[in-house]
Amino acid sequence: MAENAGTWLTQDAFDKLSAELENLQGPVRAEITRRIAAAREEGDLKENGGYHAAREEQGKNEARIRELTEKLRTAQVGTPPDDGIVEPGMLVDAVVAGKNLTFILGSREISETTSISVFSPTSPLGAAINGKKVGDKVSYPAPNGNEIAVEIVSAKPFTG
Repeated sequence: MAENAGTWLTQDAFDKLSAELENLQGPVRAEITRRIAAAREEGDLKENGGYHAAREEQGKNEARIRELTEKLRTAQVGTPPDDGIVEPGMLVDAVVAGKNLTFILGSREISETTSISVFSPTSPLGAAINGKKVGDKVSYPAPNGNEIAVEIVSAKPFTG
C-alpha cells in the first residue's frame, strides 16, 4: 500500500462512516438549518443564545462532513497483501517491552468495529514498525526517554 494512499478501513468501518456521512448531510443538516431559521425569527441575533449554539453546531457538523468525505474518498478498503510486512490493515503479533501484544495497525475508526486494540501508523509504536517484517527488531523512544524494544512475531491481513 502506498504511504499516502489514504486511511485503511475494513468494509464494516467504511460502511459505518458512509452511514454517518449520509445522516450528517441529510437529517442532521436539515435539523440544524431548521433550528437556525427558528432562532432568526426570534429577532435580535446578538443576544440569541439558541442561534449562536445552532451556528456552532452547524460549523462542527460541516467540519465532520468534510473530514468524512475526504476520508472515504481516499480510503483503502479491503485487505493488504499477506506478505508478512507490517502496514496499515495488518493484525500484528509483537513482543513490546517484553510483553506479547496483538493489535491492528490502522485508524481509530476501526476500533469502533472490533474489540482488538488498534494503533495508528503515526503513533510512536506504529511509526516504528510500519514497513518492518516478521522477525525484525526495532525500538522507539517512550515519553520518559527510555527505549521500548519491539520484535515483530507475525503480521497477517486483518479480515474483520
